[in-house]
Amino acid sequence: MKLIKSLLLGSAAGLTAVAGAQAADLPVKKAAPIEYVRVCGAYGAGFFYIPGTDTCLRVSGRARGEAGINTSPNRRSSGDTSQFRGLLRINVDARTQTDFGTLRAFARLEAASATGEGKMASGTQARIGNAFFGTGQDAYNRVQDYVQAEKAFIQFAGLTAGRASSFFDFYAHDFEIIGSSLGSDQASTNLFAYTKTFGEGFSATVSMEDPNFRKNPIYSNGGALPGSINANANTIGQTFLGIGTNAPSPVILNFGPTGAVANVGYVDVVQRSRMPDFVGALRYDQPWGSLQISGAVKDVNTGGFLGTITTNPGQAAITAVGAAGALAARGISSGAQTDYGWAIQGGAKFNLPFIAPGDSLYLQGAYGEGAANYTGYTSYIGRYTQATGIVSGGPWNVYMNDAVINPVTGKLELSTSWTVVASYLHYWTPQWRSAVYGSYGEMHQPGGAVAGLRGLAGGTAISGLPTANPAALNASSTLVNTSQVVTGASLIWSPVKDLDIGAEGQYIRVDTLNGQRVLNSDTGRLVSGQDTFQARVRVQRDF
Repeated sequence: MKLIKSLLLGSAAGLTAVAGAQAADLPVKKAAPIEYVRVCGAYGAGFFYIPGTDTCLRVSGRARGEAGINTSPNRRSSGDTSQFRGLLRINVDARTQTDFGTLRAFARLEAASATGEGKMASGTQARIGNAFFGTGQDAYNRVQDYVQAEKAFIQFAGLTAGRASSFFDFYAHDFEIIGSSLGSDQASTNLFAYTKTFGEGFSATVSMEDPNFRKNPIYSNGGALPGSINANANTIGQTFLGIGTNAPSPVILNFGPTGAVANVGYVDVVQRSRMPDFVGALRYDQPWGSLQISGAVKDVNTGGFLGTITTNPGQAAITAVGAAGALAARGISSGAQTDYGWAIQGGAKFNLPFIAPGDSLYLQGAYGEGAANYTGYTSYIGRYTQATGIVSGGPWNVYMNDAVINPVTGKLELSTSWTVVASYLHYWTPQWRSAVYGSYGEMHQPGGAVAGLRGLAGGTAISGLPTANPAALNASSTLVNTSQVVTGASLIWSPVKDLDIGAEGQYIRVDTLNGQRVLNSDTGRLVSGQDTFQARVRVQRDF
Protein backbone atom coordinates (compact mmCIF):
# COMPACT_ATOMS: atom_id res chain seq x y z
CA MET A 1 0.00 0.00 0.00
CA LYS A 2 2.82 2.33 0.90
CA LEU A 3 4.53 1.41 -2.37
CA ILE A 4 1.44 2.32 -4.46
CA LYS A 5 1.06 5.65 -2.65
CA SER A 6 4.71 6.55 -3.27
CA LEU A 7 4.40 5.73 -6.99
CA LEU A 8 1.25 7.92 -7.39
CA LEU A 9 2.79 10.89 -5.62
CA GLY A 10 5.95 10.59 -7.69
CA SER A 11 4.02 10.46 -10.92
CA ALA A 12 1.98 13.55 -9.98
CA ALA A 13 5.13 15.48 -9.11
CA GLY A 14 6.70 14.50 -12.42
CA LEU A 15 3.67 15.55 -14.43
CA THR A 16 3.54 18.87 -12.62
CA ALA A 17 7.19 19.51 -13.39
CA VAL A 18 6.75 18.64 -17.09
CA ALA A 19 3.61 20.82 -17.38
CA GLY A 20 5.40 23.72 -15.73
CA ALA A 21 8.31 23.39 -18.12
CA GLN A 22 6.00 23.34 -21.16
CA ALA A 23 4.04 26.39 -19.86
CA ALA A 24 7.28 28.26 -19.46
CA ASP A 25 8.03 27.63 -23.14
CA LEU A 26 4.63 29.21 -24.38
CA PRO A 27 4.63 32.87 -25.58
CA VAL A 28 3.10 35.33 -23.14
CA LYS A 29 0.13 37.36 -24.60
CA LYS A 30 0.38 40.99 -23.50
CA ALA A 31 -2.67 43.26 -23.01
CA ALA A 32 -3.36 45.72 -25.87
CA PRO A 33 -1.98 49.16 -25.06
CA ILE A 34 -4.51 51.89 -24.39
CA GLU A 35 -4.40 54.61 -27.10
CA TYR A 36 -5.29 57.92 -25.56
CA VAL A 37 -6.74 60.80 -27.60
CA ARG A 38 -3.93 63.08 -28.68
CA VAL A 39 -4.18 66.81 -29.31
CA CYS A 40 -3.65 67.86 -32.93
CA GLY A 41 -2.06 71.29 -33.04
CA ALA A 42 -1.65 71.57 -36.80
CA TYR A 43 -5.02 73.23 -37.51
CA GLY A 44 -5.73 75.33 -34.45
CA ALA A 45 -7.44 74.85 -31.11
CA GLY A 46 -9.94 72.06 -30.53
CA PHE A 47 -8.59 69.47 -32.98
CA PHE A 48 -7.63 65.95 -31.85
CA TYR A 49 -6.45 62.83 -33.65
CA ILE A 50 -9.09 60.21 -34.33
CA PRO A 51 -7.58 57.14 -32.56
CA GLY A 52 -5.79 54.84 -34.95
CA THR A 53 -5.66 57.41 -37.78
CA ASP A 54 -3.72 60.46 -38.86
CA THR A 55 -6.94 62.49 -39.30
CA CYS A 56 -7.57 65.45 -37.04
CA LEU A 57 -11.15 66.14 -35.96
CA ARG A 58 -12.90 69.08 -34.35
CA VAL A 59 -16.49 68.93 -33.09
CA SER A 60 -18.21 72.22 -32.30
CA GLY A 61 -21.68 73.66 -32.17
CA ARG A 62 -24.06 76.44 -31.28
CA ALA A 63 -27.22 76.98 -29.28
CA ARG A 64 -29.27 80.13 -29.85
CA GLY A 65 -32.45 81.66 -28.51
CA GLU A 66 -34.10 84.63 -30.22
CA ALA A 67 -37.19 86.79 -29.86
CA GLY A 68 -38.28 89.59 -32.14
CA ILE A 69 -40.99 92.09 -32.92
CA ASN A 70 -41.95 93.90 -36.08
CA THR A 71 -44.57 96.52 -36.72
CA SER A 72 -47.63 95.53 -38.70
CA PRO A 73 -50.22 97.92 -40.17
CA ASN A 74 -53.22 95.67 -39.66
CA ARG A 75 -54.67 92.66 -37.89
CA ARG A 76 -55.31 90.55 -40.98
CA SER A 77 -54.23 86.95 -41.36
CA SER A 78 -50.68 88.06 -42.11
CA GLY A 79 -50.49 90.59 -39.31
CA ASP A 80 -48.11 88.75 -36.95
CA THR A 81 -45.82 90.95 -34.87
CA SER A 82 -44.05 88.69 -32.35
CA GLN A 83 -41.55 86.01 -33.31
CA PHE A 84 -39.47 83.36 -31.50
CA ARG A 85 -36.80 80.88 -32.52
CA GLY A 86 -34.63 78.23 -30.93
CA LEU A 87 -31.71 76.99 -33.04
CA LEU A 88 -29.07 74.31 -32.74
CA ARG A 89 -26.00 73.72 -34.88
CA ILE A 90 -23.47 70.88 -34.89
CA ASN A 91 -20.20 71.20 -36.83
CA VAL A 92 -17.76 68.42 -37.69
CA ASP A 93 -14.42 69.38 -39.28
CA ALA A 94 -12.05 66.56 -40.35
CA ARG A 95 -8.60 67.28 -41.81
CA THR A 96 -5.77 65.05 -43.00
CA GLN A 97 -2.39 66.12 -44.32
CA THR A 98 -1.53 64.55 -47.70
CA ASP A 99 1.10 64.93 -50.41
CA PHE A 100 -1.38 67.22 -52.21
CA GLY A 101 -2.01 69.41 -49.19
CA THR A 102 -4.78 69.29 -46.62
CA LEU A 103 -7.77 67.04 -47.28
CA ARG A 104 -10.75 68.54 -45.50
CA ALA A 105 -14.36 67.42 -44.98
CA PHE A 106 -16.74 69.79 -43.21
CA ALA A 107 -20.36 69.09 -42.25
CA ARG A 108 -22.88 71.26 -40.42
CA LEU A 109 -26.31 70.13 -39.28
CA GLU A 110 -28.71 72.93 -38.39
CA ALA A 111 -32.19 72.63 -36.91
CA ALA A 112 -34.62 75.20 -35.60
CA SER A 113 -38.11 75.73 -34.28
CA ALA A 114 -39.49 79.13 -35.23
CA THR A 115 -42.80 80.92 -34.78
CA GLY A 116 -44.33 84.14 -36.03
CA GLU A 117 -44.90 84.76 -39.73
CA GLY A 118 -42.02 86.84 -41.05
CA LYS A 119 -38.26 86.51 -40.88
CA MET A 120 -38.01 83.75 -38.26
CA ALA A 121 -40.75 81.43 -39.52
CA SER A 122 -39.38 82.14 -42.96
CA GLY A 123 -41.38 81.85 -46.14
CA THR A 124 -38.03 81.66 -47.91
CA GLN A 125 -37.15 78.42 -46.11
CA ALA A 126 -40.53 76.86 -46.92
CA ARG A 127 -40.50 77.93 -50.57
CA ILE A 128 -37.04 76.47 -51.18
CA GLY A 129 -37.90 73.16 -49.50
CA ASN A 130 -35.84 73.65 -46.32
CA ALA A 131 -38.71 73.78 -43.83
CA PHE A 132 -42.16 72.48 -43.00
CA PHE A 133 -44.86 74.39 -41.15
CA GLY A 134 -47.86 73.67 -39.00
CA THR A 135 -51.20 73.22 -40.74
CA GLY A 136 -53.50 74.02 -37.85
CA GLN A 137 -55.86 76.96 -38.07
CA ASP A 138 -53.78 79.05 -35.67
CA ALA A 139 -50.42 77.59 -36.64
CA TYR A 140 -50.49 77.75 -40.44
CA ASN A 141 -47.25 79.42 -41.56
CA ARG A 142 -46.67 80.61 -37.98
CA VAL A 143 -45.13 77.46 -36.47
CA GLN A 144 -42.23 76.12 -38.49
CA ASP A 145 -39.49 73.54 -38.00
CA TYR A 146 -36.56 72.60 -40.14
CA VAL A 147 -33.60 70.26 -40.14
CA GLN A 148 -31.12 70.72 -42.95
CA ALA A 149 -27.62 69.90 -44.15
CA GLU A 150 -26.52 73.51 -43.91
CA LYS A 151 -22.96 72.59 -44.94
CA ALA A 152 -21.44 69.40 -46.35
CA PHE A 153 -18.36 69.86 -48.53
CA ILE A 154 -14.95 68.40 -49.32
CA GLN A 155 -11.84 70.47 -50.05
CA PHE A 156 -8.81 68.91 -51.69
CA ALA A 157 -6.02 70.34 -53.84
CA GLY A 158 -8.01 73.48 -54.63
CA LEU A 159 -11.30 71.65 -55.24
CA THR A 160 -14.44 72.43 -53.22
CA ALA A 161 -17.38 70.09 -53.80
CA GLY A 162 -20.69 69.78 -51.96
CA ARG A 163 -22.93 72.20 -50.08
CA ALA A 164 -21.19 75.42 -49.13
CA SER A 165 -21.52 79.20 -49.25
CA SER A 166 -21.61 80.75 -52.70
CA PHE A 167 -18.24 82.01 -53.91
CA PHE A 168 -20.01 85.10 -55.27
CA ASP A 169 -20.66 86.40 -51.74
CA PHE A 170 -18.45 88.73 -49.71
CA TYR A 171 -20.00 90.67 -46.79
CA ALA A 172 -23.04 88.36 -46.43
CA HIS A 173 -24.48 90.05 -43.29
CA ASP A 174 -21.32 89.27 -41.32
CA PHE A 175 -21.99 91.79 -38.51
CA GLU A 176 -25.79 91.55 -38.32
CA ILE A 177 -28.29 89.75 -36.11
CA ILE A 178 -31.46 90.05 -38.22
CA GLY A 179 -29.54 89.80 -41.51
CA SER A 180 -31.84 91.81 -43.76
CA SER A 181 -29.59 94.47 -45.28
CA LEU A 182 -29.46 94.49 -49.07
CA GLY A 183 -26.71 92.37 -50.61
CA SER A 184 -26.02 88.79 -51.66
CA ASP A 185 -26.00 86.10 -48.96
CA GLN A 186 -26.37 82.53 -50.22
CA ALA A 187 -25.06 80.69 -47.17
CA SER A 188 -25.95 77.23 -48.53
CA THR A 189 -25.87 76.07 -52.12
CA ASN A 190 -24.62 73.01 -53.99
CA LEU A 191 -21.47 73.65 -55.99
CA PHE A 192 -18.25 72.43 -57.59
CA ALA A 193 -15.44 74.99 -57.46
CA TYR A 194 -11.70 75.27 -58.00
CA THR A 195 -9.52 77.85 -56.25
CA LYS A 196 -5.98 78.76 -57.28
CA THR A 197 -3.70 80.76 -54.98
CA PHE A 198 -0.96 82.93 -56.45
CA GLY A 199 0.99 83.90 -53.38
CA GLU A 200 1.09 87.32 -51.77
CA GLY A 201 -2.58 86.94 -50.86
CA PHE A 202 -4.10 86.57 -54.35
CA SER A 203 -6.60 83.81 -55.15
CA ALA A 204 -8.99 83.12 -58.01
CA THR A 205 -12.03 80.83 -57.98
CA VAL A 206 -14.28 79.46 -60.70
CA SER A 207 -17.46 77.83 -59.43
CA MET A 208 -20.34 75.88 -60.97
CA GLU A 209 -23.31 76.43 -58.64
CA ASP A 210 -26.84 75.08 -58.30
CA PRO A 211 -29.20 77.41 -60.23
CA ASN A 212 -32.26 76.60 -58.12
CA PHE A 213 -31.06 78.68 -55.18
CA ARG A 214 -30.66 81.88 -57.21
CA LYS A 215 -33.91 82.01 -59.21
CA ASN A 216 -36.53 84.64 -58.56
CA PRO A 217 -39.75 83.98 -60.50
CA ILE A 218 -40.62 85.35 -63.90
CA TYR A 219 -43.63 87.63 -63.57
CA SER A 220 -46.88 85.80 -64.21
CA ASN A 221 -50.27 87.41 -64.56
CA GLY A 222 -52.43 84.61 -65.91
CA GLY A 223 -55.33 82.94 -64.22
CA ALA A 224 -58.88 84.14 -63.95
CA LEU A 225 -60.88 86.27 -61.54
CA PRO A 226 -64.50 85.75 -62.63
CA GLY A 227 -66.52 88.94 -62.77
CA SER A 228 -63.54 91.25 -62.28
CA ILE A 229 -61.82 91.04 -65.63
CA ASN A 230 -63.58 93.68 -67.62
CA ALA A 231 -63.08 97.27 -68.66
CA ASN A 232 -65.03 98.62 -65.68
CA ALA A 233 -63.53 96.39 -63.00
CA ASN A 234 -62.43 97.91 -59.71
CA THR A 235 -59.84 95.21 -59.08
CA ILE A 236 -56.56 94.59 -60.77
CA GLY A 237 -57.30 91.04 -61.76
CA GLN A 238 -53.93 89.66 -60.66
CA THR A 239 -54.00 86.13 -59.32
CA PHE A 240 -51.67 83.16 -59.08
CA LEU A 241 -52.13 79.44 -59.08
CA GLY A 242 -51.59 77.21 -56.06
CA ILE A 243 -48.46 76.76 -54.01
CA GLY A 244 -45.59 75.31 -56.01
CA THR A 245 -46.73 76.60 -59.41
CA ASN A 246 -46.71 79.84 -61.32
CA ALA A 247 -49.64 81.02 -63.34
CA PRO A 248 -49.04 81.28 -67.09
CA SER A 249 -48.30 84.62 -68.68
CA PRO A 250 -50.38 85.83 -71.66
CA VAL A 251 -48.98 86.78 -75.05
CA ILE A 252 -51.10 88.49 -77.69
CA LEU A 253 -51.19 86.48 -80.89
CA ASN A 254 -53.03 89.00 -83.03
CA PHE A 255 -55.40 91.95 -82.95
CA GLY A 256 -58.94 92.11 -84.19
CA PRO A 257 -60.15 94.32 -87.04
CA THR A 258 -61.03 97.17 -84.67
CA GLY A 259 -57.68 97.04 -82.94
CA ALA A 260 -59.01 95.20 -79.90
CA VAL A 261 -57.15 92.14 -78.69
CA ALA A 262 -58.46 89.12 -80.56
CA ASN A 263 -56.44 86.07 -79.57
CA VAL A 264 -54.12 85.37 -76.65
CA GLY A 265 -51.82 82.43 -75.92
CA TYR A 266 -50.43 81.52 -72.51
CA VAL A 267 -46.77 80.77 -71.78
CA ASP A 268 -45.51 78.42 -69.07
CA VAL A 269 -43.21 80.61 -66.94
CA VAL A 270 -41.98 77.98 -64.48
CA GLN A 271 -38.17 77.96 -64.78
CA ARG A 272 -36.53 74.57 -65.20
CA SER A 273 -32.97 73.65 -64.24
CA ARG A 274 -31.36 73.89 -67.66
CA MET A 275 -27.91 75.29 -66.92
CA PRO A 276 -25.81 75.71 -63.77
CA ASP A 277 -24.86 79.18 -62.62
CA PHE A 278 -21.24 80.04 -63.36
CA VAL A 279 -19.43 82.17 -60.79
CA GLY A 280 -15.96 83.65 -60.81
CA ALA A 281 -14.18 85.51 -57.99
CA LEU A 282 -10.81 87.21 -57.55
CA ARG A 283 -9.66 87.91 -53.95
CA TYR A 284 -6.78 89.72 -52.31
CA ASP A 285 -6.18 89.06 -48.60
CA GLN A 286 -3.73 90.94 -46.41
CA PRO A 287 -3.38 91.71 -42.69
CA TRP A 288 -5.06 95.07 -43.32
CA GLY A 289 -8.15 93.44 -44.86
CA SER A 290 -9.53 91.94 -48.07
CA LEU A 291 -10.70 92.90 -51.55
CA GLN A 292 -12.94 90.84 -53.84
CA ILE A 293 -14.54 91.21 -57.22
CA SER A 294 -16.98 88.51 -58.35
CA GLY A 295 -19.28 87.85 -61.27
CA ALA A 296 -22.04 85.41 -62.15
CA VAL A 297 -23.91 84.26 -65.26
CA LYS A 298 -27.26 82.45 -65.05
CA ASP A 299 -30.03 81.45 -67.42
CA VAL A 300 -33.62 82.69 -67.30
CA ASN A 301 -35.98 80.39 -69.17
CA THR A 302 -39.62 79.78 -69.99
CA GLY A 303 -41.49 76.76 -71.28
CA GLY A 304 -43.66 76.63 -74.37
CA PHE A 305 -47.21 77.75 -75.00
CA LEU A 306 -49.76 75.85 -72.98
CA GLY A 307 -51.96 75.24 -75.98
CA THR A 308 -54.89 77.36 -74.80
CA ILE A 309 -55.85 80.22 -77.09
CA THR A 310 -58.41 82.63 -75.70
CA THR A 311 -60.57 84.27 -78.35
CA ASN A 312 -62.25 87.56 -77.74
CA PRO A 313 -66.04 87.33 -78.13
CA GLY A 314 -67.11 88.73 -81.47
CA GLN A 315 -63.71 88.19 -83.05
CA ALA A 316 -62.72 85.47 -85.46
CA ALA A 317 -60.86 82.59 -83.85
CA ILE A 318 -57.24 82.37 -84.84
CA THR A 319 -56.02 79.17 -86.44
CA ALA A 320 -52.87 77.33 -85.46
CA VAL A 321 -51.30 78.48 -88.72
CA GLY A 322 -52.34 82.05 -88.03
CA ALA A 323 -50.91 81.90 -84.50
CA ALA A 324 -47.61 80.54 -85.78
CA GLY A 325 -47.50 83.28 -88.42
CA ALA A 326 -48.28 85.98 -85.87
CA LEU A 327 -45.43 84.75 -83.69
CA ALA A 328 -42.99 84.28 -86.56
CA ALA A 329 -43.55 87.88 -87.60
CA ARG A 330 -42.11 88.84 -84.21
CA GLY A 331 -39.23 86.41 -84.44
CA ILE A 332 -40.70 83.88 -82.01
CA SER A 333 -40.71 80.24 -83.04
CA SER A 334 -42.33 79.04 -79.82
CA GLY A 335 -43.14 80.16 -76.30
CA ALA A 336 -39.97 78.52 -74.97
CA GLN A 337 -37.21 81.08 -74.55
CA THR A 338 -33.89 81.43 -72.77
CA ASP A 339 -32.09 84.62 -71.84
CA TYR A 340 -28.99 85.09 -69.71
CA GLY A 341 -28.89 87.11 -66.54
CA TRP A 342 -25.66 88.32 -64.99
CA ALA A 343 -24.33 90.15 -61.96
CA ILE A 344 -21.07 91.73 -60.83
CA GLN A 345 -20.06 92.62 -57.28
CA GLY A 346 -17.13 94.38 -55.64
CA GLY A 347 -16.31 94.47 -51.96
CA ALA A 348 -13.66 95.64 -49.52
CA LYS A 349 -13.02 94.87 -45.87
CA PHE A 350 -10.71 97.04 -43.77
CA ASN A 351 -9.37 95.95 -40.39
CA LEU A 352 -9.10 99.00 -38.10
CA PRO A 353 -7.12 97.97 -35.00
CA PHE A 354 -5.85 101.56 -34.58
CA ILE A 355 -9.42 102.49 -33.52
CA ALA A 356 -9.91 99.41 -31.34
CA PRO A 357 -8.73 95.79 -31.56
CA GLY A 358 -11.29 93.86 -33.64
CA ASP A 359 -12.81 96.86 -35.43
CA SER A 360 -13.66 96.29 -39.11
CA LEU A 361 -15.42 98.10 -41.97
CA TYR A 362 -17.15 96.47 -44.97
CA LEU A 363 -18.04 98.27 -48.22
CA GLN A 364 -19.85 96.44 -51.04
CA GLY A 365 -21.78 97.15 -54.22
CA ALA A 366 -23.49 94.96 -56.84
CA TYR A 367 -25.32 95.40 -60.17
CA GLY A 368 -27.18 92.80 -62.23
CA GLU A 369 -29.74 92.01 -64.90
CA GLY A 370 -32.18 89.18 -64.33
CA ALA A 371 -30.32 88.37 -61.10
CA ALA A 372 -32.08 89.89 -58.07
CA ASN A 373 -30.81 87.16 -55.74
CA TYR A 374 -27.22 87.97 -56.75
CA THR A 375 -27.50 91.71 -56.22
CA GLY A 376 -29.41 90.98 -53.01
CA TYR A 377 -32.44 93.15 -53.73
CA THR A 378 -34.81 91.07 -51.60
CA SER A 379 -37.37 91.61 -48.86
CA TYR A 380 -37.43 91.25 -45.11
CA ILE A 381 -40.25 88.71 -45.57
CA GLY A 382 -38.18 86.52 -47.90
CA ARG A 383 -37.10 85.47 -51.37
CA TYR A 384 -38.16 83.02 -54.10
CA THR A 385 -41.39 84.88 -54.67
CA GLN A 386 -42.29 87.40 -57.31
CA ALA A 387 -43.76 89.90 -54.86
CA THR A 388 -43.98 90.38 -51.11
CA GLY A 389 -44.17 93.16 -48.57
CA ILE A 390 -41.61 94.47 -46.14
CA VAL A 391 -43.88 93.46 -43.24
CA SER A 392 -46.39 90.70 -42.71
CA GLY A 393 -49.74 91.91 -44.03
CA GLY A 394 -48.27 95.02 -45.64
CA PRO A 395 -50.58 97.30 -47.65
CA TRP A 396 -48.71 96.76 -50.95
CA ASN A 397 -46.05 94.51 -52.38
CA VAL A 398 -42.51 94.94 -53.66
CA TYR A 399 -41.96 93.12 -56.97
CA MET A 400 -38.60 91.36 -57.37
CA ASN A 401 -39.03 89.41 -60.61
CA ASP A 402 -35.97 88.44 -62.63
CA ALA A 403 -37.89 88.90 -65.90
CA VAL A 404 -41.22 89.73 -67.53
CA ILE A 405 -42.70 88.48 -70.80
CA ASN A 406 -43.74 91.36 -73.00
CA PRO A 407 -47.34 90.49 -73.96
CA VAL A 408 -47.13 92.47 -77.19
CA THR A 409 -43.79 91.28 -78.59
CA GLY A 410 -43.79 87.92 -76.75
CA LYS A 411 -40.12 88.45 -75.86
CA LEU A 412 -38.57 87.72 -72.47
CA GLU A 413 -37.20 90.94 -70.92
CA LEU A 414 -34.88 91.10 -67.88
CA SER A 415 -35.21 93.35 -64.86
CA THR A 416 -32.23 95.28 -63.47
CA SER A 417 -31.22 95.84 -59.86
CA TRP A 418 -28.35 97.26 -57.84
CA THR A 419 -27.41 97.52 -54.17
CA VAL A 420 -24.75 99.10 -51.96
CA VAL A 421 -24.04 98.35 -48.30
CA ALA A 422 -21.66 99.58 -45.59
CA SER A 423 -21.22 97.93 -42.19
CA TYR A 424 -18.93 98.88 -39.29
CA LEU A 425 -18.12 96.79 -36.19
CA HIS A 426 -16.68 98.56 -33.15
CA TYR A 427 -15.40 97.10 -29.86
CA TRP A 428 -16.06 99.45 -26.96
CA THR A 429 -14.28 97.00 -24.65
CA PRO A 430 -13.26 93.35 -25.15
CA GLN A 431 -16.71 92.42 -23.75
CA TRP A 432 -18.89 95.04 -25.47
CA ARG A 433 -19.25 95.61 -29.22
CA SER A 434 -21.65 97.33 -31.61
CA ALA A 435 -22.38 97.17 -35.31
CA VAL A 436 -24.01 99.84 -37.44
CA TYR A 437 -24.95 99.27 -41.07
CA GLY A 438 -26.84 100.85 -43.92
CA SER A 439 -27.82 99.72 -47.41
CA TYR A 440 -29.65 101.10 -50.43
CA GLY A 441 -30.88 99.48 -53.62
CA GLU A 442 -33.16 99.87 -56.62
CA MET A 443 -35.19 97.45 -58.72
CA HIS A 444 -36.18 98.44 -62.28
CA GLN A 445 -38.65 96.29 -64.17
CA PRO A 446 -38.23 96.06 -67.97
CA GLY A 447 -39.90 99.13 -69.41
CA GLY A 448 -41.14 97.60 -72.66
CA ALA A 449 -42.86 94.68 -71.00
CA VAL A 450 -44.45 96.87 -68.32
CA ALA A 451 -45.66 99.34 -70.93
CA GLY A 452 -47.16 96.45 -72.89
CA LEU A 453 -49.05 95.18 -69.86
CA ARG A 454 -50.34 98.61 -68.94
CA GLY A 455 -51.30 99.35 -72.53
CA LEU A 456 -53.62 96.40 -73.02
CA ALA A 457 -56.73 98.55 -72.71
CA GLY A 458 -59.50 97.65 -75.10
CA GLY A 459 -63.19 98.34 -75.18
CA THR A 460 -63.76 94.62 -74.70
CA ALA A 461 -61.71 92.41 -72.40
CA ILE A 462 -60.67 88.82 -72.85
CA SER A 463 -61.71 86.50 -70.10
CA GLY A 464 -58.58 85.33 -68.33
CA LEU A 465 -56.45 88.32 -69.40
CA PRO A 466 -56.18 90.35 -66.17
CA THR A 467 -54.95 93.59 -67.71
CA ALA A 468 -58.12 95.11 -69.09
CA ASN A 469 -58.41 97.77 -66.39
CA PRO A 470 -55.44 100.10 -66.93
CA ALA A 471 -56.61 102.63 -64.32
CA ALA A 472 -56.60 100.02 -61.59
CA LEU A 473 -53.39 98.44 -62.86
CA ASN A 474 -51.58 101.77 -62.92
CA ALA A 475 -52.59 102.39 -59.31
CA SER A 476 -51.40 98.98 -58.16
CA SER A 477 -47.90 98.08 -57.06
CA THR A 478 -47.64 95.50 -59.86
CA LEU A 479 -44.19 95.75 -61.47
CA VAL A 480 -43.57 99.23 -60.07
CA ASN A 481 -39.92 100.31 -59.90
CA THR A 482 -38.88 100.62 -56.26
CA SER A 483 -36.02 101.58 -53.98
CA GLN A 484 -35.20 100.25 -50.52
CA VAL A 485 -33.31 101.58 -47.53
CA VAL A 486 -32.33 99.10 -44.81
CA THR A 487 -30.34 100.35 -41.84
CA GLY A 488 -29.76 99.17 -38.29
CA ALA A 489 -27.57 98.99 -35.20
CA SER A 490 -26.79 96.42 -32.52
CA LEU A 491 -25.22 96.15 -29.08
CA ILE A 492 -23.72 92.82 -27.93
CA TRP A 493 -22.30 91.83 -24.55
CA SER A 494 -19.92 88.86 -24.22
CA PRO A 495 -19.42 88.37 -20.47
CA VAL A 496 -17.47 85.15 -21.05
CA LYS A 497 -15.79 83.64 -24.10
CA ASP A 498 -18.18 82.38 -26.82
CA LEU A 499 -21.31 83.74 -25.14
CA ASP A 500 -23.18 86.62 -26.85
CA ILE A 501 -26.15 88.49 -25.39
CA GLY A 502 -27.34 91.19 -27.74
CA ALA A 503 -30.09 93.21 -29.36
CA GLU A 504 -30.54 94.86 -32.76
CA GLY A 505 -32.96 97.39 -34.17
CA GLN A 506 -33.60 97.81 -37.88
CA TYR A 507 -35.44 100.35 -40.03
CA ILE A 508 -36.70 99.49 -43.54
CA ARG A 509 -38.30 101.81 -46.07
CA VAL A 510 -39.52 101.14 -49.61
CA ASP A 511 -40.34 103.91 -52.07
CA THR A 512 -41.67 103.94 -55.60
CA LEU A 513 -39.50 105.51 -58.29
CA ASN A 514 -40.31 107.92 -61.13
CA GLY A 515 -42.92 109.74 -59.06
CA GLN A 516 -45.40 106.88 -59.28
CA ARG A 517 -47.88 106.37 -56.46
CA VAL A 518 -49.66 103.14 -55.56
CA LEU A 519 -52.83 102.27 -53.71
CA ASN A 520 -52.55 101.55 -49.99
CA SER A 521 -55.09 98.78 -49.55
CA ASP A 522 -55.57 99.63 -45.86
CA THR A 523 -56.30 103.34 -46.20
CA GLY A 524 -57.51 103.55 -49.80
CA ARG A 525 -55.04 106.37 -50.46
CA LEU A 526 -52.36 106.69 -53.09
CA VAL A 527 -48.90 106.63 -51.50
CA SER A 528 -45.30 106.57 -52.65
CA GLY A 529 -43.71 104.59 -49.81
CA GLN A 530 -44.02 102.50 -46.69
CA ASP A 531 -41.70 101.72 -43.79
CA THR A 532 -41.35 99.46 -40.78
CA PHE A 533 -39.18 98.88 -37.72
CA GLN A 534 -37.88 95.51 -36.51
CA ALA A 535 -36.15 94.58 -33.25
CA ARG A 536 -34.59 91.32 -32.07
CA VAL A 537 -32.81 90.02 -28.98
CA ARG A 538 -30.44 87.05 -29.09
CA VAL A 539 -28.61 84.82 -26.63
CA GLN A 540 -26.03 82.57 -28.31
CA ARG A 541 -23.43 80.13 -27.03
CA ASP A 542 -20.76 78.68 -29.34
CA PHE A 543 -18.69 75.71 -28.22
